[in-house]
Amino acid sequence: MDEQSNLRNFVNEISSFSDEGSAPAKPASPAADLHAIGEVLEIAGSGSRIRMDAAVLASLHDHKDPSIAMSGQVGSQVKMAVANSWLIANVRTMRRDENGEVIASIDFLGEGVRDSRGGMSNFRRGVTRYPIPGDKVLAVSTQDLRSVFAADDSPHVEIGTVYPTDDIRGALYVDPMLSKHFAILGSTGTGKSTSVSLILHRISELSPEGHIVMIDPHGEYSAAFKDCGELFNVDNLQLPYWLMNFEEHCEVMLTTHGSERQRDADILAKCLLAARTKGKNVEQFGKVTVDSPIPYLLADLNQVLVNEMGKLERAGDTLPYQRLKSKLEELRADPRYTFMFSGMLVSDTMGGFLAKLFRLPSHGRPISIVDVSGVPSEVTSVVVSVLARMVFDYAIWSRTEPQRPILLVCEEAHRYVPKDENSGAQAVRKILERIAKEGRKYGVSLGLITQRPSDLAEGVLSQCGTIIAMRLNNERDQACVRAAMPEGARGFLDAIPALRNRECIACGEGVAIPIRVRFDDLEPEKRPASSDPSFAALWRETGGEEGIIQRTVKRWRGHGR
Repeated sequence: MDEQSNLRNFVNEISSFSDEGSAPAKPASPAADLHAIGEVLEIAGSGSRIRMDAAVLASLHDHKDPSIAMSGQVGSQVKMAVANSWLIANVRTMRRDENGEVIASIDFLGEGVRDSRGGMSNFRRGVTRYPIPGDKVLAVSTQDLRSVFAADDSPHVEIGTVYPTDDIRGALYVDPMLSKHFAILGSTGTGKSTSVSLILHRISELSPEGHIVMIDPHGEYSAAFKDCGELFNVDNLQLPYWLMNFEEHCEVMLTTHGSERQRDADILAKCLLAARTKGKNVEQFGKVTVDSPIPYLLADLNQVLVNEMGKLERAGDTLPYQRLKSKLEELRADPRYTFMFSGMLVSDTMGGFLAKLFRLPSHGRPISIVDVSGVPSEVTSVVVSVLARMVFDYAIWSRTEPQRPILLVCEEAHRYVPKDENSGAQAVRKILERIAKEGRKYGVSLGLITQRPSDLAEGVLSQCGTIIAMRLNNERDQACVRAAMPEGARGFLDAIPALRNRECIACGEGVAIPIRVRFDDLEPEKRPASSDPSFAALWRETGGEEGIIQRTVKRWRGHGR
């Protein structure tokens, strides 16, 4: 008799055993479960191969328990009895061999205690004892999954329903997720922005006195957090120019390259230090450097440039000073830069600015949305750099104070930390890389959101302990995420191209084990303004175009005012 027949007989025997209510109670064994679907073929450290009976799998497809009905499919779970434990594994791949048998590769997820009735409790990640070839493989029931995905008493937020169940909740553990950083990845149109809003809303509800700063490059999140956060844009941000360090000053004020840029930078450093130390009470700050966030007047910097230029003997040497002076005048005169280079920003408002931006105290509005869509593109990266550096520097210099951890969320992260080290601005790249590597030591968490993980610096993505991956259509993006995820999640990763909108694979520190989750629906008033326009519907409408154009041109010329 072949092995498939043996397996079918085994299933029939245990089925008839279950119908005999008078059978004496015995210690749990694989035979205590009615749904044996195969056996172990080969064992390795992180996974193994199993053989499954295709006929048995087919007979379970109509089972009333959705978890059992899904048994054996890619992305589903199976279990094996080892001593007094249930070992849970995830099906990664399936194939049919030359003998017509179904061979599957599985990844071990963890183990739970096996009780006298064959149930499972106290599930935990990791494996202490392995099965041996020949051990039976069984289907995982919904009740088993309840034990696997049951949230413990640690602070957590529920974000959706675990696939393929209808009522088992998927949870993110806040402390492990934030302390080790996280990334949310997904192609355009997969519901990424709404999912980000959902997660941040749930965290804000759990921690109403939290401190969250979000960089919003498209102005879409203001609508989602208008009732529970503070909104900042070019009209009310009031970011003082003197908060910039020397490197950020260089990115804004220098227009040359190569050796000329180095010469201009040397001149700027000398003049900037002179301007910072020109104040009457500068002695109170102790040692002052070009990086010190000490207020200075743009007029003073301009005067120092003029004085230094007057000391030169040859007129030809004045060109670098002329360049710096012209750029400074341009920044002061251009209304687009008023939010940063206004003459009204010279007073020492650093304490108030930090309190307002970092929500110290929160007053029940724990999140700051910084809309940089109206910031001139030439200085957008510098603005983001200043904000990110303020978060990190505040955490460093407040170490002796009662700790107030801060979460920095960066949408379109590939803009600021690109894979190509020579592209984009260097100041923002350096500070975000530093936060990714060192932030958790100082209580700074980094949340990266991007639709192109393959364009994101590998070192930054690898520092994210929790990865929430939605559908990714590009093969390079899929390969990048696969390289960043732990080995045990590989079976889930293969499902990334097949995910539906508002579904994700979550793995890493923030979840008990890798899970596939359908996100909850978010109330309309909490959704970001990121929905796609309906061409078919809007192209049927007409009327009022003249007024639309006039109002648009007015806002265009007034930069939104």
